[in-house]
Amino acid sequence: MKKLIGHIIVMLIPIFNWAQQDAQYTQYMYNMSIINPAYTIENSKALSMGVLHRSQWTGMIGAPKTSTVFLRTPLKHNIQTGFSIANDNIGDVVSENNFFADIAYKLNFEKHGSLSFGIKTGITLFDVNFNDFKLESGDVFTDPNFQENINKTFFNFGAGIYYNTENFYIGASIPNLLKAKHLNRNNGKYQGTEEPHLFITGGFVFNLSDELKLKPAFMHKSIEGFPSTIDFTANLLFNNKVEFGIGYRVDDSFSGLINLGITPNLRIGYAYDHTISNLGTFNSGSHEIMLLYNIFTKNGIGYNKSPRFF
Repeated sequence: MKKLIGHIIVMLIPIFNWAQQDAQYTQYMYNMSIINPAYTIENSKALSMGVLHRSQWTGMIGAPKTSTVFLRTPLKHNIQTGFSIANDNIGDVVSENNFFADIAYKLNFEKHGSLSFGIKTGITLFDVNFNDFKLESGDVFTDPNFQENINKTFFNFGAGIYYNTENFYIGASIPNLLKAKHLNRNNGKYQGTEEPHLFITGGFVFNLSDELKLKPAFMHKSIEGFPSTIDFTANLLFNNKVEFGIGYRVDDSFSGLINLGITPNLRIGYAYDHTISNLGTFNSGSHEIMLLYNIFTKNGIGYNKSPRFF
């Protein structure tokens, strides 16, 4: 019965008027390139790479899965560029692939931090495959409005601003400024649209001792006409290598996070979300894994050259 209800929830997503939400991340502070094109790295000799995979609502049929790959590198001392690929998959029925490039211009205020402005542009490949879509009972889903598969390509662009010091950051961004109508059936009765998302992020590093640091952070995500999503996290970093913490997504979930510095250039992380919303009955939580890797040119300095923990 639980699986049937979960399947129906996923099935109903495109049937009613809805605004598609971008994928959510618990380890968002290490995935900034996806949501804010103004995000910059400190080392002018580095190629910063990352991979993140999220399995949402494990145990629910048709639960979303998200995978992202991103990289960023400076072109000059005040110009950085980045590329990202993101795949969202819902029940092997809805698949969305995003290919984006971004560029950021950075103003360095030396002891007073730096301020960056960025723009992002790219395409989204949106595919819906209704072939052999069945309910848990085995019945074929036969609504005539959803017999024809969808294959569309959308152009979009975004912008952001990002300010940081060695121990503090705050940013605001809209990675998708253009609205896109992914679904329009039965003269507009059934619609699925992608709406602009506003992200506001911030974080701080408190030096509790030479070896221990406290890292609170937040992310606010809002869409016009829909409730906002607010994430709070608090991590402890020991000896710049071992980090663990807790998080809370308001009215949605509690989280546990951990990441390890395997080498000066390689960091891996894991997060688990325990769902507390009404969907919690139908799933066993969400899992997220992350990998960060930096490649340095000759005379480059290692990942932990300074307290750049975001």
